[in-house]
Amino acid sequence: MKRRKLLVCGGTGFIGRNLCEYFAKDAAYDVYATCRQNLADVPHKTPSVEYLQAELTNRDDVYRVVQGMDVVVQSAATTSGAKDIVNSPYIHVTDNVIMNALLFRASHEAGVGHVVFLSCTVMYQEQQEPVKEEDFNGELHEKYFASGWTKVYHEKMCEFYSQIGSTKYTVLRHSNIYGPHDKFDLERSHVFGATMTKVLTATDGKIMVWGDGTDERDFLYVDDLIDFIHLALEKQNVAFELLNLGLGKSVSVRDLVHKMIQFSGMDLKAEFDLTKPSIGFKLDLNIDKAKSRYGWTPNTSLDGGIQKTLRWYRENLLGESIPT
Repeated sequence: MKRRKLLVCGGTGFIGRNLCEYFAKDAAYDVYATCRQNLADVPHKTPSVEYLQAELTNRDDVYRVVQGMDVVVQSAATTSGAKDIVNSPYIHVTDNVIMNALLFRASHEAGVGHVVFLSCTVMYQEQQEPVKEEDFNGELHEKYFASGWTKVYHEKMCEFYSQIGSTKYTVLRHSNIYGPHDKFDLERSHVFGATMTKVLTATDGKIMVWGDGTDERDFLYVDDLIDFIHLALEKQNVAFELLNLGLGKSVSVRDLVHKMIQFSGMDLKAEFDLTKPSIGFKLDLNIDKAKSRYGWTPNTSLDGGIQKTLRWYRENLLGESIPT
């Protein structure tokens, strides 16, 4: 059987690195990955993955890297945490619109067989019951206005191109993804990565958490996201598919912090800084569509995922030797 050429856009980022590691082990694929920096400067290359230097806001670079590809997984994006969402929401708009518009058009014109676009859940309103795909009604949380409508535009472009060509599109409204290779620096990370860094680097017996800790989020371990992407590439038989992916239940930031402290084995006290920005939002996802159409279900509980990520962080970022 001919091996399929799979391009991971953003192959040196969090999700991209996990995608490369996963598909590099699959004999059905030859894996390529884009990176912004010079190839010599890529610090951690996955063996057997071919890296392609490209600026994805540059038309010529985009058209060059998609040529000959059978699959494009778009995991490249300008991202950050609550601080930028509140104070500088525009940074999530311009570059992302440009790179996705170019990637979708280039994939269409190059005859790519399948494009997977990683969207998110910022277009959903808060509600008490797990939110379904069809629950989006055009009303967005005020702090998600820019990023939310940007994601909806990208989703609609996927649907548009699926109607006028041979390329299949999978759009994944995934919840908060976490795991190995996440962003763990305090300036750019999301709540999971930032909290883990605070816990594992605490020196004075306490950690400071932004906001009051009542926000609730649905967290999905990165391996479960990638398992679904693999299923979609093998099983999708329609031109366009849009699905929620998450654990299917939410946890408060306060409870997440306490779980991390507990599983770290450290004696820490959490304090909550009410002067720092938070979104003030509860969201968990209804994942029935992904389950029924693809037979997918998350395999990693939140407790298990926290413990796996704590171990990875200690071994890879702190250099600790942990017995198996």
